[in-house]
Amino acid sequence: QAQVVESGGGLVQPGGSLRLSCTVSGFTLDYYGVSWFRPAPGKEREHLTCIDERGYADPMKVRFIISRDIAKNTVYLQMNNLNPEDPAKHACAAVAGLCTTAWNGKDYRGKGTLVTASS
Repeated sequence: QAQVVESGGGLVQPGGSLRLSCTVSGFTLDYYGVSWFRPAPGKEREHLTCIDERGYADPMKVRFIISRDIAKNTVYLQMNNLNPEDPAKHACAAVAGLCTTAWNGKDYRGKGTLVTASS
């Protein structure tokens, strides 16, 4: 059964860094666009960034860098200089073909990994 599973969330200090992983199974990344999402004020979730066969789409946050390792079936989200708006459950989702920004239009959606802030 095809799925995407996130990992790498945890406790991080303000200004710190964290790398999240989105590992897919049942399909290959070559032909899928994978996005990262998280909840946002006033809406259910916001699209952070995406990567597909063309490379990466412009991220909403310049502090975040998306990359992928096709051999490992994994997409990464490098989060740098974390600030108070960043703690949230970050989820990834995959769609066949090129990147899209809609959560509901994805073929596979993960349950998320939680990023929390340490005091």
